Amino acid sequence: MTTHDFVATAFYNVLGTLPPALTITSGDTVVTRTLDAWGYDENEVQRAHGPNPMNGPIFVEGAEPGDSLKVEILDMKPTRDMGFTRSVLAANVIDPEAVRDLPRSEKTLWHIDRHAMTVQLKEPVAGIENMLLPLSPMIGCFGVAPNYGQAISTATSGAYGGNMDYRLLGPGATIWFPVSVSGALFFLGDCHAVQGDGEIVGTGVETTFEVTVRLTVEKARPISWPRAKIADDIITIGNARPLDQALQHATTEMLNLLVADYGLSKVAASHLLGQVVRYDIGNVFDPAYTVACRIAKKWLPAR
Repeated sequence: MTTHDFVATAFYNVLGTLPPALTITSGDTVVTRTLDAWGYDENEVQRAHGPNPMNGPIFVEGAEPGDSLKVEILDMKPTRDMGFTRSVLAANVIDPEAVRDLPRSEKTLWHIDRHAMTVQLKEPVAGIENMLLPLSPMIGCFGVAPNYGQAISTATSGAYGGNMDYRLLGPGATIWFPVSVSGALFFLGDCHAVQGDGEIVGTGVETTFEVTVRLTVEKARPISWPRAKIADDIITIGNARPLDQALQHATTEMLNLLVADYGLSKVAASHLLGQVVRYDIGNVFDPAYTVACRIAKKWLPAR
């Protein structure tokens, strides 16, 4: 299989059916350098506008509607020593009567130590002067072209992926997206050095990365919503508003996975889900919220 060094020259604020920037064979690896969420590169030169400019699209030969695109995140290396966040909680994550008392939200800089693999505020804030976070890279926005010829803003997410901002989708994770168009048309960008659940200040620590992914077509594997696996868990993801609808999509996709891939009856799957499921909130800031339904592999029957 081939490794492609993909240098993006155009960036998109939508995921859609756009002319491919790169064509690859299923199973190939792609290495590419991203911009940050506001369109600045590793040298802090603005090369695009926000929100979340994407590298791509990448056309994967052989991918057709009804297939799945398997995306293995092999590596993520930060390419600069600075990231940024907003400074206060987003208004929609606290009680409405508390919003008026929030300070003004300001862009806040963070230092990324690429040798120590740590992240900390550039200017210490009283009470958390010693807060030093481990680097925990993740891809905030990635996915494939949606169906019906749509071009959907990178501000939001859907069945095709998009701006899910789920902190567990980093190096070592494998994600499957439902293919809706020939070639799948894969996009990625908006990488974070670290982020808590929910993206509740409206950002993670936004910065630039060199990202390495392997893209593989899985033929005749129809799925409705993104699926993933990490070291110890399998995951299904729903993106919608209100939050309960995102949970419904994620849970339905997990139910379908347990029945189709593990041979469980719906009763058996329900018992399993009812007692061992874990739910993560990917984001509650974007136009569509993200809920991940997660089950530890140790509870799964042998396949």
